[in-house]
Amino acid sequence: MGIVLSQCFIAVDDHDKALAFYRDVLGLEVRNDVEFEGTRWVTVGSPEQPGVNIVLEPPAADPQATPADRDAMARLLAKGLLYGVIFTTDDVDATFARIAASGAEVLQEPVDQPFGVRDCAFRDPAGNLLRFSQPPRA
Repeated sequence: MGIVLSQCFIAVDDHDKALAFYRDVLGLEVRNDVEFEGTRWVTVGSPEQPGVNIVLEPPAADPQATPADRDAMARLLAKGLLYGVIFTTDDVDATFARIAASGAEVLQEPVDQPFGVRDCAFRDPAGNLLRFSQPPRA
């Protein structure tokens, strides 16, 4: 029995800002943009991974979430305490330069980690932690 990742979710507080970052800066393609009952979900993904989707959704988009839950999630998102996503790139220094040039908040410039990868880190427009990792060269 094989198991593969199909989709993951990232909370965003402004879909237009998120699209400008994920589509225009990172180069992900928009696969779906849906509004339903006052909520919007945008699905993006890498052209190199057609079967893996990232859903950009409002914090606490679950219809079962209470107003207090939604408020708590919005406060956590504003502090940058939700989610963390790691992307792989074949050239972390070029990726860093492109993302930094967009004005994204830099958390860590490219560095060789003791566990073998070279990586860097940013926050997306909603405050989510994003790491970009280059595997060790063989």
